[in-house]
Amino acid sequence: MPEQPHTHLSKVEDGVVRIAWTSDLTARGWQAAVDVVRREVAAALVHHHRVEAKVRAGDDTAQRIATWSGLRREGVERRRDGDLVVYARLSDDAALNEPGGFRALLNSFLPRKRAIAQMLIRDDAAGRDAEPRVLLCRLTYKADWDLPGGVVEVNESPQLAVGREVTEELGLTVEPGRLLLTDWMPPWGGWDDAVGLVFDGGAHPESLIDAVVPQEREIRSAAFCTLDEVDELAADFTARRIRAALASLAGTGTTYTESGR
Repeated sequence: MPEQPHTHLSKVEDGVVRIAWTSDLTARGWQAAVDVVRREVAAALVHHHRVEAKVRAGDDTAQRIATWSGLRREGVERRRDGDLVVYARLSDDAALNEPGGFRALLNSFLPRKRAIAQMLIRDDAAGRDAEPRVLLCRLTYKADWDLPGGVVEVNESPQLAVGREVTEELGLTVEPGRLLLTDWMPPWGGWDDAVGLVFDGGAHPESLIDAVVPQEREIRSAAFCTLDEVDELAADFTARRIRAALASLAGTGTTYTESGR
């Protein structure tokens, strides 16, 4: 009796096919399975411009086979019966034996971490031995006040991002200074973990507030706040981050914290 095929191609649409493989192929070991699937993908790309695979999110072996067969991870398809990880290879993707092709493959599945850039802007009373006051924003989408800043866009410098965010949110042009603090934030409230980067925004006259033009969609208002007011208005981890950034600025603290600690 002839051996049954271990892979199957199904048409998704013109030029696009989906590859699947049987459990007996996996039983041979993932490396042996990769040899088979890689050949089938290469053969399919002769006649189609895209070959994709969808594997269970919890199936580490299937994900390994898809990856090392040259299929790039594209994302997760959420399903009620269990999420599927989507992989694909296009006919014009760089060959895996080329440095650019192999780097692109690695880049598709290696972990990525969200970065949030914020600016520590102070009033210049801090230069007269007074308690520092820090510029906080009252946000439209949450009760807690926060430092100005936001998410760093893909392929954007964090230092450029924080300057952009301050301009977009507050209508201010403030040159970002040195990095004061790197603060890792664990998963919280539906968010994945992230790295917070706090840059020095310098000391400014209190009249800076008069120049603020809040972005209505995100910012209700902004104010210079004492540390006691920071403790009252901001989330506890934000308050810790601000105190840690101030200590770093003064040269008395660390430059790395986790949730402000």
